[in-house]
Amino acid sequence: MSIFPYIYYMILSFNVTSEERQISIYVGLVTSAFAFAEFSTGVVWGRLSDRVGRKPVLLTGLAGTCLSMLVFGFAPNLPIALLGRALGGLLNGNIGVLQTTVAEIVTVKEHQPRAYSIMPFVWSLGSILGPALGGALAQPCINYPSIFSRGTLFDRYPFLLPNLVCAAILAVGVLVGILFLEETHELMKHRRDWGLECGKWILSRCSKPSSTNTFDKAGDANMEESRSLLEDDQPPGYQTTEGSPRDPSSRSQSPSTAHPKVVFKHEGPTRTLSGVHLTFTKQVILNIAGYGILAYHTMSFDQMMPVFLSTPVSHEPPSLPFQFTGGFALSSKKIGLMLSFQGVYSMLAQLFLFPFIVRRFGTLKTYRFVVMSWPMLYFLTPYLVLLPVRFQMTGVCVCLVWRITSQILAFPSNAILLTNSAPSLLVLGVINGIAASTASMSRALGPTLSGFVHSWGLKMGCTGLVWWAAGLICILGAIESMWVDEGSGRMNPHTAEDEEVGIADPLIKSSAMEVAIAAVDGPTQGPSGSPLGSLTPRAPAYCAGSAQ
Repeated sequence: MSIFPYIYYMILSFNVTSEERQISIYVGLVTSAFAFAEFSTGVVWGRLSDRVGRKPVLLTGLAGTCLSMLVFGFAPNLPIALLGRALGGLLNGNIGVLQTTVAEIVTVKEHQPRAYSIMPFVWSLGSILGPALGGALAQPCINYPSIFSRGTLFDRYPFLLPNLVCAAILAVGVLVGILFLEETHELMKHRRDWGLECGKWILSRCSKPSSTNTFDKAGDANMEESRSLLEDDQPPGYQTTEGSPRDPSSRSQSPSTAHPKVVFKHEGPTRTLSGVHLTFTKQVILNIAGYGILAYHTMSFDQMMPVFLSTPVSHEPPSLPFQFTGGFALSSKKIGLMLSFQGVYSMLAQLFLFPFIVRRFGTLKTYRFVVMSWPMLYFLTPYLVLLPVRFQMTGVCVCLVWRITSQILAFPSNAILLTNSAPSLLVLGVINGIAASTASMSRALGPTLSGFVHSWGLKMGCTGLVWWAAGLICILGAIESMWVDEGSGRMNPHTAEDEEVGIADPLIKSSAMEVAIAAVDGPTQGPSGSPLGSLTPRAPAYCAGSAQ
C-alpha cells in the first residue's frame, strides 16, 4: 500500500517510456511482480506451515518483506524495482497462513465474524500508515528541501526514505513475533519456544508479580471459551481421549502424554481415493474461485485509482456516453492523504459494521449482496471526471467509501465461508495455501491486464474502458456466488455415528486421515501401501507422521 501514492512518479523517474499513456502498463507490472511471485510460492508456504508450524513461516514472511522493501527503495531502474517486488512475493506467504492461524484460534462459530474482522482491521491500520508514509516521505529533496539537500543519498534514490521507514517497522514486527507470538499448530504448539520464553522473561521483569496470578485466573475462567476446534470438531472418524485445551502445567508433560492417544479401526476393503478429491470439495472450490475473483478486481481498483487521480486533466471535449479521457492531476501527497482516509474508515467499519451486518443478515446473504451490487461501482467511477470541479472530490470520496465498505464485507465473509467448507482442520493450511496462491495470481493478473486495457482505452479516447472491464469480472463473481452454500463444514455438531463410538472408544478411520496426509504428502495409496501402514497406534508416531 505504501508504494501506491508514488509509483506513478517512480516510473516517470525511470524514463522507460516517453509516452505518458504507457506509464500505467509499467505501473501494473511493478504492482503485479509481488503477486506473481507470491502465487508461485503460496502453496509451498502453506504446506510448509503444516510441517514446521505457523510461527516460523509468519516470521520468514515479515523478514522477506523487509528485505524486499530495501531492494525496492534502492532501485535505480525498472528491472531492480521489479526484482525487489518479486523478492517480497517469493518470501512472503503470510496471507493463507494467517487465515489458518485465525481458524485455529477461534472456538465458536458465532464468534467468527468478530475473529475474522481482526486481520482486515490490522490491514486497514496498515493502509492508513502505508499511503501516508509513502506519499509524505517520497522525493524528500523536493518536498523537504530544508531538511534533505541535493546531492545526498535521498536525492540519488528519491523513493528510498519511505521504504527505509517501512523496513524498520517490519524489523520491529519480526522481533515482536519472535518474543511474543505463540504457535497455533495443534501438533507443534507444545514444542519448546526459546523466543517465547525470552519474551515471557522480559514481561516478568517489567510487570508486577501479581499480574501473573491475574492472568492465570483469567485464563482458567476462559478455558472453555478458548477450547480448540480440534477437540470439538475433528475429522470424520477421528476422536481422542484427550482434548486439545490443557492447563498451563500441561506444557511440562512428556511427549508421550502431551499428545492424544489414538488407535486404528480397520474398515475392511475400501475404494482408493485421492486426498485432493476429499479435500477440495465443490464448496471449497467455489469459495476459492470467489476469492480469486474478488482479488482480481479489487487489486485492479487499487492500482488504477492512484493512476486515475494522478493523470493530468484533459481539455478535450467528451463524446458521451463512452468517449472521454483525463484525470485529476493530484500530487502524491494528496493521493496518500486520500488513501489514508479510506484506511481510517476501513478500520472503523471493520470493527463495528462488519460484525453487526453479518450477525443481522448472515454471512452468505452479506457476501451475495455485496458481490451483486459491486459492478455498479466500476460502471460509475470513470464518470467522476465529468462532474463539476467542486463536486469531483466529493464523488471520489463516495466511491472510495463504497469500495471500502464492499471490501470489508466481502473478504471476511468469503474467508468464513471457506473455513466452514473445509472438511478438516488438518487440511486447512493446504486449502488456505491454495486460496492464497489463487488470490496472488489474480492480484498479479489484475494490475497487469488492467494496465494494458487502460493504455488501449487511452488510445481509443476511452478512460472508462479499464473500469468497465473490471466490472465484467465482478459480474462473474456475482453469478458464481449463487452456487455458494453456507455450510458449517468442520464446525458441524457430532453426528450420531460419533455418539455411538463414544469418547471412551477413540479411533482413526483410514479414509478420514487420507484427507490430511494425502493433501500434504500426495495422493493416498491403498491400505497396505499408504503412509498409515507405517504408523503404529501410538500418539508420538502419529503426530510425527502427520506433521511430516
